[in-house]
Amino acid sequence: MSKRIEAKNLSAQLQYRAAGNPPSTVPDSAISNAYPGLEMDFRNVWRRIFEQIELHESSNMVVDAVDDAPEPIRHLKNTYRLTHVEDVEVTAPVTGPKQDKGPKNELLIDASFGDKRMPLEWSNALADILHKFCGKSVCCTFESLTDEKDIVRLDLKVRLFFDEKEIQGQPVRQAVIAKDIAPPGVLTQSLCSPWQNDYRECACFYWAATRPDYVNIEVRSDGTSAGNNWMEKDRTSETPRSYIVDDWMDPRLVSYTDLFRHWDKSLRFVIGGEDEPEPENK
Repeated sequence: MSKRIEAKNLSAQLQYRAAGNPPSTVPDSAISNAYPGLEMDFRNVWRRIFEQIELHESSNMVVDAVDDAPEPIRHLKNTYRLTHVEDVEVTAPVTGPKQDKGPKNELLIDASFGDKRMPLEWSNALADILHKFCGKSVCCTFESLTDEKDIVRLDLKVRLFFDEKEIQGQPVRQAVIAKDIAPPGVLTQSLCSPWQNDYRECACFYWAATRPDYVNIEVRSDGTSAGNNWMEKDRTSETPRSYIVDDWMDPRLVSYTDLFRHWDKSLRFVIGGEDEPEPENK
């Protein structure tokens, strides 16, 4: 008599791929920590990671607080941003070139608040916190949006990330995102319509579509690299390697209109590290 084996180990459950499901359904197939593809925007699971407040999905600003929360917590809404959880910083200074031929180590400024530090991606910033403090209270440090010297420290509880199921009288975590963090509909809430928008999204380095950015890459003699922006129009494997900074207004790059009208001709696969041949009927 055969007996069904049920995985109780959370890692095993997360890595399990059901018969008939393609490899893209497994979390580790995602192009980054945030966007598994057009079917969902994983950033939304982090918004409610702390009880009583809601964070912006891509920045450290507090965008909401529950109505019955104590006044110090409700006061955070649209007024403060999270800077530390315990001793872990959730922002960092970022350096890089501001233009194609400019210095390569300039301090880049957060465009939203003019800050010298930028918020880290939640999956990276909070992974260790979730591992150590899931279901426990942590000390969170908040800074005023208008006065960096105005600091508030509050203890907030880290929600359970995974749902729990009782097995033989013991709670066992399941490979299902808890409804308290992501109620029905939330995981697709920030995706665009029509779907082609997800290849550009907010015209910066955020997109929900699983796509590359830097292609046809070759290593220079000084250790740096050269390559092309995947959104560059009429790009081939022979196109000079000069990266065009993503700007939806730049006529050299695929626009929203191009995506809506002829995405199948504007977008091409990268095969073996190089662009696929141009279609004959373009």
